[in-house]
Amino acid sequence: MKKSLILDQSVFKSCSYKHLIFSYHMSVTIGFIVNPIAGMGGRVGLKGTDDVLDKAVTLGAHPVARQKAEEMLQAFCAVTLSNDDVLWVTCDGDMGDNELRTVGITNKQIVYAPSGSTTSADDTKNACKKFLKVPLDLLLFCGGDGTARDIFTIIDKKIPLLGIPSGVKMHSGVFGITTTATAKMLQEFIMKRLTVGDAEIMDVDEELYRKGEWKVRLYGIAKGIIEPTYIQVGKSLFESVSDDDLKDELADHIKDELEKHPDWLFLFGTGGTIDHIAQKLNIENTLLGIDAVYQKKLLAQDVNEEQILRLLKKYPKAKILLSPIGAQGFILGRGNLQLSPEVINKIGIENIIVVSTPSKLIHTPILRVDTGDKRLDHRFADQGYFMVVIGYRLSRVAKLQTNSF
Repeated sequence: MKKSLILDQSVFKSCSYKHLIFSYHMSVTIGFIVNPIAGMGGRVGLKGTDDVLDKAVTLGAHPVARQKAEEMLQAFCAVTLSNDDVLWVTCDGDMGDNELRTVGITNKQIVYAPSGSTTSADDTKNACKKFLKVPLDLLLFCGGDGTARDIFTIIDKKIPLLGIPSGVKMHSGVFGITTTATAKMLQEFIMKRLTVGDAEIMDVDEELYRKGEWKVRLYGIAKGIIEPTYIQVGKSLFESVSDDDLKDELADHIKDELEKHPDWLFLFGTGGTIDHIAQKLNIENTLLGIDAVYQKKLLAQDVNEEQILRLLKKYPKAKILLSPIGAQGFILGRGNLQLSPEVINKIGIENIIVVSTPSKLIHTPILRVDTGDKRLDHRFADQGYFMVVIGYRLSRVAKLQTNSF
């Protein structure tokens, strides 16, 4: 159904509108906002960017959100015959306008401009206040759980949300699984083939997270797009006595691997399963960080990308030990951005060991990878499957899904 766009007069007071393009009778109006600093803390081992942006920059962090946003927009343009029926309501600069301009989208209106060169949570919230003055069909954003939380604070359930995954932490149920999946979701929504329903807004306490304590809080129920194939569900935990016994078997299996490869560096990933293995091997482990192990002893704890690359110069033969996030299935791209494409390419896909208890794997039938590098994702996609260790010398085949599907 065609609709006319009427802007509240107060919208015009926030910034210069020389780029404002008035378009009427658009079929769909999409709000679009990018958190430019989302995800910057990942590769430098900060497990988030909330309140530690300066430290992330000092450690060498680079913006990743713009790349993710443009990647999604390019994928959307590739599956959409025409953008003429879509009006994009967005923000100035890297908060949306630059990304739209890069991919050639011109049907846009700028309703907010940040006051400084570095954006903050207040910019996200203030932009959302402007969005509420425009009749939006959907609010598309690029960021992580912190961004989703800031948006929800203002939007509540007034506008459906769809997130482009770009943060370090993404437990909320409003995110597309990958940038490609998000593009498909947006296209399907515009074609009115999908419905809107409840979606959880969740976030980790980053201060506790950096200390190794995983504490997720439910902040509220937003409106999201209902499509279980492309929208990630909240992380589930599977704990039982039998699972602990099987984790002991996994520890025995990894002990054998360490003994068979005494001159190899092992990078222990995040999560409860790997933490259990490390404890059984008497290795002090960082629950939510990446640890380097050599000859069954801790070599370096909670390492970031740069530290890993330095270690690989000294220990060129290495393996990565990973376990999928329950229900979501991610083994790379969520919570372990320190394992960057450069790190993975140096180590080799063939040297990745994935472990899981059988009950967890039952509820996680697909392993997901989102490295941020299309070529590397294609290599995972070409492989198609991973052998997952589910017990002592016992493995099961699990299908792989990447950002290239």
